[in-house]
Amino acid sequence: MLHVFDVAQTLVNHIRERYSEDVALIAYYGSYAQGTATARSDLDFFFIPASGRGYGASVQFVLNDISFDFWPISWERAERMAKFEEQNTTIIADCEILYVRSEEDRTRFLQLSKTIAELPQQAQTFIEKAESELREVYVHLYKMTRLHEDDISGCRTEAHGILNKLVYTLALLNRTYMTRGWGKNREQLLNFSLRPAQLEEQIETILSACSCAEIRETCEQLTAEIAALWTEQRDTLASASSYPERAKGFYEEVKGIFDKIRTACEKNDYTTASYWSIGVQDEVARFLYYFEKGIWPESLASGLAYQSFYNEAGLPNLLALLDPLDLVPLHDAVVRLDQLLEQYLLSRGVAINRFNNLGQFEQFLNERV
Repeated sequence: MLHVFDVAQTLVNHIRERYSEDVALIAYYGSYAQGTATARSDLDFFFIPASGRGYGASVQFVLNDISFDFWPISWERAERMAKFEEQNTTIIADCEILYVRSEEDRTRFLQLSKTIAELPQQAQTFIEKAESELREVYVHLYKMTRLHEDDISGCRTEAHGILNKLVYTLALLNRTYMTRGWGKNREQLLNFSLRPAQLEEQIETILSACSCAEIRETCEQLTAEIAALWTEQRDTLASASSYPERAKGFYEEVKGIFDKIRTACEKNDYTTASYWSIGVQDEVARFLYYFEKGIWPESLASGLAYQSFYNEAGLPNLLALLDPLDLVPLHDAVVRLDQLLEQYLLSRGVAINRFNNLGQFEQFLNERV
């Protein structure tokens, strides 16, 4: 009977003899590290090269009908895993070391475990990572809508990508990582404090349904529910309005865009004027939202609800004035927006660096701390 650790020891001996200065560490993870291995389980192990030559130690093989993959992970990739920048954080977090070149290498690797343990304290970091995963879900959903209604293979392929991303998003929202793969992760999923009420049933439907319409509908529903959980967690980061620090330098920068639009209007350049008008109104609205709440508007939300602070400030709606045959109303509205925005910020304690002459500017520079 084959003992997988005899195979591992053979590889360790080979590394000591041929790559002693080229491999920093060897470790195993997965079912053997977690105590759930079966007779058919392969030994999941990896190594960290210490030199370019070290990558040559990689080997994939089948022995006694069991597959083995002795694969390299660079220090840089191991650090990304430890920072939850890749889904397989468990490889670093839950592995067992088989070989280490030096105590310096051991210390460096143990620091990765410390990062994994401490990073969940940074709520905003995890919410931002979850948002990034959700964005990719919407790509799969869009691709699913472009499939033929009877393309069950294509539908299941996109659903696979959606489930993969949604499960990882849930892990991030719970500030953790998935410790086990599909078929073995049910208990962890159901123990998440943040999860859709019908998660188990929805996953079963997505995996088992034979109707593209049913799969797509369930994917959309599950995505919407997890996105709602993300919104709830994101909103916990909001804070009281604070203009003096958050808005520092904002007006001085955005004024350049106002002037660009005015010039375009005066030249009857509708393309430039319309492009910058749409962009600047959205930018001002987004920043006002940030000044008020301390967080940025949702990039995943549909609609323009975040522009409420823009509207409440009484700032003009440039988009409603876009007319290729008459740019005068747009020009006048931009002038008004410029004036009103400056007044609005000044009334909330924002210091704006405006000078009437070069002498005033030089005095300002000399008085800066």
